Amino acid sequence: MDGEKEILGMWISENESASFYASICSDLKNRGVKDIFIACHDNLTGLCEAIKSIFSKTKNQLCIVHQVRNSCKFVPYKDRKAVCADLKKIYAAVNLDNVEYAKEEFREKWDKKYPNILKSWDKNWAELTAYFEYPAEIRKIIYTTNVVEGYHRMVRKFTKSKSIFPTDDSIRKVIYMSVKEISKKWTKLVRDWGLAYAQFMVYFEDRFTA
Repeated sequence: MDGEKEILGMWISENESASFYASICSDLKNRGVKDIFIACHDNLTGLCEAIKSIFSKTKNQLCIVHQVRNSCKFVPYKDRKAVCADLKKIYAAVNLDNVEYAKEEFREKWDKKYPNILKSWDKNWAELTAYFEYPAEIRKIIYTTNVVEGYHRMVRKFTKSKSIFPTDDSIRKVIYMSVKEISKKWTKLVRDWGLAYAQFMVYFEDRFTA
């Protein structure tokens, strides 16, 4: 609530599944997380459903950076710059009406050549555009999982020197120690947190506890 980043837990599983994600959400709730306003993630199978099953009022926002990255898998290098520029017109639009217009412009220009791109956007449209319901102060915080990706990169610096982890506990210990070191550097608040905080109070007034 103070605009500081914090790791809430570590979980290990051989397979990622809806039941695994649901167990994480249940654990968070049991440990005191009362509500999640907006969950930004990269659309792993079953994750949206798991979050909704435990935190029913949560808005799911799919990571735009992941979406653009996945879209570019279909595009050869010669067209990638132009396609990315036109995709940016979609996700950087001012409001939802402009987003719809930009998407149809993209469809008209690229759909015959790269039909798979907008198939994915169309399928996940509601979750990709959830952040347009909110003002710019909140959008900057919720439209990408970059903050999590940055954390993962730092964790890998600690784990790459270990070629073998004999037990799950050995993994937990290394990651726990890495979290202790990484979090020491988190001395700054989320950018423009005061503005975002004020908007959260307005948009989630009935659920907001200061």
